[in-house]
Amino acid sequence: MRTQRGPVPWNAVTRGALAAVPLLVAVLADRPTAGVPAALGAMLAGINDRPGSRRASIARLGFPAVAGGAGLLLGTLVAAAAGSGRSLAVLPLTIGLLGLVAGAFSSTGPVASACGTQVMVATVIGAGMPLPEPGPVRALLFLAGAGWLLLLRLLLPSPGGLGHGPYRLDGERAAVAAVYEAAARLLRATGGPRALAERAALSAALDHAQDALAGPRLRRYASSAAERRLHSQYAAAFPLAEAATALAWAGVPLPARIAEGPHRLAAAVRTGEPCGPVPAPARTDAGLRALDDALLRAATVFDHPAAAPSGRPKGEPVPSVVGRAWSAAGREYGLRVAVCCATSTVVAQLLHHEHWYWLPATTVFLVKPDLGPLASRVVCRAAGTVAGAAVFGLLALLLSGPLPLVASVALCGALLPVATRHFAVQTAVVTVLVLCLVLLGGEPAATWGRVVESLLACATVLLVGHIPLPGNRGNSVRAALDTAAGAAHRYLGHVLDSPQDHDGKGALRRDAYRSLAAARTVIELSAAELPSVARHSAGSAGVAEALERLIDTTTACAVQLDRPSSELPPSHAELLVRRLSELDRARAAPAH
Repeated sequence: MRTQRGPVPWNAVTRGALAAVPLLVAVLADRPTAGVPAALGAMLAGINDRPGSRRASIARLGFPAVAGGAGLLLGTLVAAAAGSGRSLAVLPLTIGLLGLVAGAFSSTGPVASACGTQVMVATVIGAGMPLPEPGPVRALLFLAGAGWLLLLRLLLPSPGGLGHGPYRLDGERAAVAAVYEAAARLLRATGGPRALAERAALSAALDHAQDALAGPRLRRYASSAAERRLHSQYAAAFPLAEAATALAWAGVPLPARIAEGPHRLAAAVRTGEPCGPVPAPARTDAGLRALDDALLRAATVFDHPAAAPSGRPKGEPVPSVVGRAWSAAGREYGLRVAVCCATSTVVAQLLHHEHWYWLPATTVFLVKPDLGPLASRVVCRAAGTVAGAAVFGLLALLLSGPLPLVASVALCGALLPVATRHFAVQTAVVTVLVLCLVLLGGEPAATWGRVVESLLACATVLLVGHIPLPGNRGNSVRAALDTAAGAAHRYLGHVLDSPQDHDGKGALRRDAYRSLAAARTVIELSAAELPSVARHSAGSAGVAEALERLIDTTTACAVQLDRPSSELPPSHAELLVRRLSELDRARAAPAH
C-alpha cells in the first residue's frame, strides 16, 4: 500500500508523452481505429519501461510486445471461430487454457510475467473490442506502437548520460558504479544497526548490474574496448563485495577513510577517468587483508582491464523456463489465473454479450504475480478505477473531438512512469487512457458501467484467489526456499573444495545472495496476504534467516581461505556447523 519513492524519471516521462505520436498520426489520417492498437501497445510497453540499461530494455519491452501482438492475433481468430452461438463456452474455455499456460510461465520471472500479462490482455481485447481492422493488421499496429516506444528508449539520451564514455553504455555504467557505492555504504555501516540492510542493498546492486550487463547483444562476448572494460570493472567488484560482507559479518566498526576507496572507484566508473590513489586499509586481520587485496586488484583492473569471466561454474544446474513453469509453483499459479480469467469471462458474457472484454482484462491485471498482495491489489484497483472514471467524466464534459482525446492519451503516457510507483495511481491513469481509446475506437465510453465491471472483477479475483483449489498451497515459497538452499550449499561446497577459484566462487556467491533475495520477496508477499493464504507459508521467514546466516558465514570462511595453504580457523568451522544445523532445524519445523 506504500508508494515507492525516488527522483522523477524525466526521460521516461518524455518517452511516455511521445508514445502517442502513432495515435496522433492515425487520427490526422482520419483512421482513429487504426491508432487504438498502436496506442495499446505503447501503453503496455510504457508500463514495462523501468530504469536500467538500453540493452536490458530490449528484452524487458520487446519480448512482452511480441507476446501481446501474438495475443491480439489469437484473440481475433478465437472470436471469429467462436461465433455468436457458441462463444459462451468457447471463449471462457480458450481464455482459461491460455491463462493456465501464461500464468505458469508468468511465475518464472519479471519478463515472463510481463509477457504473460500482455498475451492475456491482448487476447481478451482482440476477441472483444470491435475494431474494423483485421487481426493481422491489429497485431502489426500493436507491434508498431510498442516498437516506437522501444525505439525511443534506445535512441533518446538519458539525463547525465552524455559526455562520459560511449553513449550506449550509460545505463550499464550507472549500474556498475552503484555497486561500488553500495560497497562503500556497507563499509561505513559495519558494526552498526544498518549493516544488514546495507548488505542487502549491495546484493541488490550487484543483481541490477548483472541484469544490465547481461542483456541481449549481437555477439556472444563484449564487442568493444569500453564494454570489456566495464565488464572487468564489474568482475573486480566481486572480491570487494566479499571482503565488505565478511567485515560486516565480523561486526567491528571501521575507520571512515576505508570507504573512500570504493567511492573513488565508483566515480571512475561514471566518468571513465583513472581512479587515482586509493586509501589502503591496515592489514590487521583476514577481512582487512582481503579488502586491501580487493582494492588493489580493482585499481589494477581499472588501469589495465582484462577479460571478464563469463559463464557459470561447472556443476551448477541451469533450470529451463519450461521446467520452472511446470513446477508445483508454476502449476499452482497457472491454475489460479485460469480459473479467475475463465470465471470473469463467463460473468462478463452473461451480463452483456457485445462489450464483455473489460471485465476479464481487469482480472488479468489483478492476478499479475508481482504487484503486491492480492487483497491490497483489489483495494487499489477499485479505488484507482473509481478515481480514473471520475477524472475521465470531468474531461468528457470539458473536451470534445479526437485531438483532445489524443492529448489526454499523451498526458497519461507521460504520467505512467511515475504512476507505476503505486498500483492505485497506475490504475487511475490507465483507466483514463483506455477510456479515451475506447471513444476513439468508436465505442461508447459507458464510464460508470466500466466501474461496475471493474468492481465485479475485483470481487471475482478476491473470491477465486482465496477458495481452496486441488493440491498444496504455498508452492511458490517452498520452491524459492529450495532454490536458495541449493545455491547456498553449492556456494559452501565450492568454498571448501576450491577456495582459490575466485571466478567460480564469485559467481556462486552471487547466485546464493540473489536466490535468497528472491525467496525473501516471495515470503514477504505471502505473509502480507489474508490469513487463509498466509498460513500456508508460516515459518518460512525463519528458514530465510537461517539461510542468510549460513551464506554470510560462508563468505567469512571464503575470506579466511583466500590465501594458498590457509586453513579454516576452528571457530569458523564450529560456527559453520552450527549454521547448517540451524538451517536443517528450520526446514524440518512443522510450520514449514
